[in-house]
Amino acid sequence: VADDEMGDINHQLEHRISRLEGVLRLEKTITESGGKIFATNGKKADFNTTLQKCKEAGGSIAAPRNLGENEAIQYFVKTFNAYAYLGIKESLIPGKFQFLDGTELSYTNWHVNEPSGKGEE
Repeated sequence: VADDEMGDINHQLEHRISRLEGVLRLEKTITESGGKIFATNGKKADFNTTLQKCKEAGGSIAAPRNLGENEAIQYFVKTFNAYAYLGIKESLIPGKFQFLDGTELSYTNWHVNEPSGKGEE
């Protein structure tokens, strides 16, 4: 494939992706922060179903690592007026949380009197 032809194909793909992202933004099902795309299907599910759906989509459950990512997740919470599951869990130490892979949280922004470990942190 010639360079010109490859450039045309890349341009066409970028244009199509941009249009698709625009539609998803209008539907309020995606948002972005720091190059990461955060997405939702807007449906309520339990934690394990949420983990599975994220995996099926080729991603992982959201775990905010900075203010921008936290705001991206809050966008869905406000848009759908529902809680969001995060990719964090309570450690063996009550009230202390960690990422699902066991690593320590590097960013937190808990609500007043949280974390309580009651599931509404």
